[in-house]
Amino acid sequence: MKDSLESKIANLRCWNSEVVIEPLSGGMTNHNFKVLDGDQAFVVRIGSDDPVHLISRRNEAAASQAAYEIGASPELVYREPGVLVIRFIEGQVFQEIDVANNANLPRIIELLQHFHHQTPKHFHEVPMMFWVFQVLRHYRHLLETGNSQHRDRLPELSDIATGLEKSVGPVDIVFGHNDLLAANFIDDGEKLWLIDFDYAGFNSPLFDLSNLASNNELSQDQELFLLETYFGHSFNCKQWRSYYAMKCASLLRETMWSMVAEIHSELEVDFVEYTSKNLERFEQAYKIFLNDY
Repeated sequence: MKDSLESKIANLRCWNSEVVIEPLSGGMTNHNFKVLDGDQAFVVRIGSDDPVHLISRRNEAAASQAAYEIGASPELVYREPGVLVIRFIEGQVFQEIDVANNANLPRIIELLQHFHHQTPKHFHEVPMMFWVFQVLRHYRHLLETGNSQHRDRLPELSDIATGLEKSVGPVDIVFGHNDLLAANFIDDGEKLWLIDFDYAGFNSPLFDLSNLASNNELSQDQELFLLETYFGHSFNCKQWRSYYAMKCASLLRETMWSMVAEIHSELEVDFVEYTSKNLERFEQAYKIFLNDY
């Protein structure tokens, strides 16, 4: 597989010289490589449409282009079906500890506000909607028909999702990233960049904010700072309940995403362990939601 992908990359029409190709770690829905073309460096992302996880590579490319045009993401220099070539950014790929650094949170919030509100002005494809509760319904269907080992828990998890959706209530809509893992931020020393738009689409800002908090284990004080800085006002009990319901939904989505990956993904990733880890995090958050909100 690796050799065939590298051969495909070497033969792309965008290069000016013989290229040097180096596999990159990470990527749960695609394969990533660093490519040197003379004195220039690029990242090549290879992945086909993934109906199981509702990923459209055409949508990903359009979001990547729009994010570049607003200065939020590196330049998309070439694309063809299943392939994106993006200018490489030399910098620090964030880890969870970096996202949770109080010095970085204002920078992240500013970047998200910019991305959320400016990207739609440069996005020129059929609008994609990422509503986490519909995604969860889709995952339940896949797990039932795929004879998942988690089938017995699906009615319970589905009922929980229905209750969480009611608790979220009415929302505003922005253009969301919808997958705010730490590694999707790069700091070049002067500027913070956002990358990887597999799941990008219109959504509530609450999802990105809760997704950021849950993926990177922000403290409650940091969550409060995140929300009040983003929205520019203090949060009342009703608004905090809505946010926390979305946080639980974000964790449930990551859990069920992994359950689906257990039976559909061909990548060499231990999704059973990943499911267990995220199920535990979801259950802890949901217990807090029931007890405190």
